[in-house]
Amino acid sequence: MSSVRSSRPMVMAGGVVLLLALGLVALMLVQPSSSAGSAAPAAAPSDTSADAGFARDMSIHHQQAVEMSFIVRDRTSDVAVRRLAYDIINTQANQRGMMLGWLEMWGRAKSSGAPPMEWMGHTVTPRGDGSLMPGMATDTELDALRAAKGKDAEVLYLKLMTAHHRAGAEMAQAAATAAGTEEIRNLAAGMVRGQQSEIALMADMLKERGSTA
Repeated sequence: MSSVRSSRPMVMAGGVVLLLALGLVALMLVQPSSSAGSAAPAAAPSDTSADAGFARDMSIHHQQAVEMSFIVRDRTSDVAVRRLAYDIINTQANQRGMMLGWLEMWGRAKSSGAPPMEWMGHTVTPRGDGSLMPGMATDTELDALRAAKGKDAEVLYLKLMTAHHRAGAEMAQAAATAAGTEEIRNLAAGMVRGQQSEIALMADMLKERGSTA
């Protein structure tokens, strides 16, 4: 996904959330332990761990979901779609900030030259045209969403986001099982529940509009 295409509101929201996440991480690091006998902190996940790989890949995946939600917010006046978009913007920007904050705390780079989702034990061949991982929209699809209005924009957004969530939930399920840190396992498990719930909601919304995913 090209950074040039990212909207200013998305960048600002993501930046604020990241600063808050880093502040929380810093506070956790400077707080004294509750007892003198507390165990030493666990070692940071390795650069090739499922924890670091998931945090990097899902941050990219989430960034596009936030971008698509900002786009549709301005292409329709439908209350239900705008509410869903608002929820996705807030939830996924916050989760992205948490994951980037953990990478910072672990001393791991926020990007990697490794193939996408390699940490899951298999390689992914990107679709191309800006789609880096399964479920991600292409640049052409994003352009179509920007050009659409009203019901057309709603239907296209719901279809693109359903595909996005399905792939995201699959990735999160893998992390919930394979990650070594409780933070990533808990976050990933929560993502699975949240995205599956939204997939069901979007199926109903598409049906109301005479379409399916």
